[in-house]
Amino acid sequence: MTQTTSQKLEPGHFSDATRAVVEEVDKVGAGVHSPAWVRAGALLLRASKVFTVGTGRSGLALQMAAMRFMHLGLATHVVGEVTAPAIGPGDVLVAASGSGSTARVVRAAQTARDQGADVIALTTAPDSVLAKAATELLVIPAADKQDFDGTASVQYAGSLFEQSVLLITDALFHTLWQTSGTQARQLWRLHANLE
Repeated sequence: MTQTTSQKLEPGHFSDATRAVVEEVDKVGAGVHSPAWVRAGALLLRASKVFTVGTGRSGLALQMAAMRFMHLGLATHVVGEVTAPAIGPGDVLVAASGSGSTARVVRAAQTARDQGADVIALTTAPDSVLAKAATELLVIPAADKQDFDGTASVQYAGSLFEQSVLLITDALFHTLWQTSGTQARQLWRLHANLE
């Protein structure tokens, strides 16, 4: 994007944008169905292994969630990493797709179910293919990436969904951590030390 003389950035523009993003994320958080997230947390705690899958920014947000699940002591893997083992009964796949139709994510969810694993699906689309494959459906009331008219979000593409995946999975981690009674120092022992 090139700046023309009619496009001048002002400090107020950044403040307005920050306020818009925070307000939208707050609205999504308020619209989340907490009992479903509690059930998802229980699935995670019972899992032999936890896997995460997503593409693009949603996938990156889930990689951050995977790290936090690992800090809880859960055996956690990111789908596609060379050290990720096979999924099977007793395992859980956490899958994110705003549209609920991302081919790679849907295939992984269907494979997980075929192998006897549970699927936690994060999506904006409760009637999607991904939603139908889910053991536990977590609807994130955000815009999908093709909300071009800005009715659900003023942000570009799937930004609100991706931000919400990060923040809400962090809230889930925080809930699981706080109810475990584990001290932060105990979690830190699992923090990466090869950096």
